[in-house]
Amino acid sequence: MKGGIAAVVAAIGRVVDSGAELQGDIVLAAVAGEETDSSGAKRFVAEESGLPELAGVVIPEPTGFEVVTAHRGMLWLEVTTTGKAAHSSTPHLGVNAIASMRLALDKLENYEVSGQTHELLGKCTMSINTISGGKAFNVVPDKCTVGIDFRTLPGQDHRQVLCDLEQVFAQLKSENDQFEAAVSELRRLEPLETDNQCDFVRDFCSSVGTDQTKPVGYTTDGPYFASLGAPVVIFGPGKPGLCHKPDEHIEIGDLEKAAEYYQNIILKFLT
Repeated sequence: MKGGIAAVVAAIGRVVDSGAELQGDIVLAAVAGEETDSSGAKRFVAEESGLPELAGVVIPEPTGFEVVTAHRGMLWLEVTTTGKAAHSSTPHLGVNAIASMRLALDKLENYEVSGQTHELLGKCTMSINTISGGKAFNVVPDKCTVGIDFRTLPGQDHRQVLCDLEQVFAQLKSENDQFEAAVSELRRLEPLETDNQCDFVRDFCSSVGTDQTKPVGYTTDGPYFASLGAPVVIFGPGKPGLCHKPDEHIEIGDLEKAAEYYQNIILKFLT
């Protein structure tokens, strides 16, 4: 994202330096928190009363210069198992919350999210990505938590996912009366699905020399900006497959290419 933002800033500078007479405003929103809570996008949208009417929104995520108009949503859940602390020399006097979590994880290994397959975005996926439990080597743990990342589809009922997990835990409770687990929602973001046939998307594709758009499985701040009533596209330098990997980078040549693309986009819509 830093590379995409740098390319956008360079493009805006080139447009200003060219002396081109623009027929509208460029709004650059460099917001924080997309990876954690989208606090920047939420605040920007909440203060939208001062914005001009928007023709469209471009998010410079790394897409390898493909025009993205749809992506899955996101649901972050935290599952907590609770037990009873005891000294590890007498484990039978306690209830091990980590052992309870193992039972839950074994059940979730074969869990499939209910719902239909979306023609563009495929199926909802689930990934268990964090785990925490235990206080000390000599204490039976009374609490263990895992974080689960669901990538959701348009029209999917997030409450159903919660209900499904609660049913899984109820079954485990029926099999083991010492099992205790609860699930809570930490974060939710709706999917993005921009109309590929709208004028903004058609003109955008024309300005970057393509007639193709694509969906992706990851999530962006796009749904927040879509709430402003403008079509949203995601387009930027960098290979998506490098994201969150060692040696994540963007080629300098791609940054230069991106600046040229963004300059052409600005001139296409505002001159």
